[in-house]
Amino acid sequence: MKLKNLFTDDEAVSPVIGVILMVAITVILAAVIGAFVLGIGSNQEAAPQASIAFAYDQPVADNFTVTHDGGESVELDKLSISGAVNESNCGMGSDTAYAGDNMLKSPSCKYTSGQTITITWTASSGDSSQILKESTTP
Repeated sequence: MKLKNLFTDDEAVSPVIGVILMVAITVILAAVIGAFVLGIGSNQEAAPQASIAFAYDQPVADNFTVTHDGGESVELDKLSISGAVNESNCGMGSDTAYAGDNMLKSPSCKYTSGQTITITWTASSGDSSQILKESTTP
């Protein structure tokens, strides 16, 4: 018997590794295609596409208003206002706002000069949020 041939004969290793790799690639491709076909992960609530405008009353009063300028309707109970505002009398309404509607529950809110006011949308589930508009006060 030739011992040299026993140690150098590795013909069976290559086909076995090839089959294992082909099975792994097939399983991964099936999982990816199945996820796309079944729509896994596509049920996230999207933020509304709306244009929001700030109007500042100056110099007589430090009041401002927020209006819906256009785009999709906005459910105001999903919005919050933060920043340089007097939170006690300023907040978002509870209805749905359409183009031209005032979005604040108070006709005008007080602000602090030179600060940023942010309007943030939060999904019903609370797991995602998006800033819809930021404005720096005069």
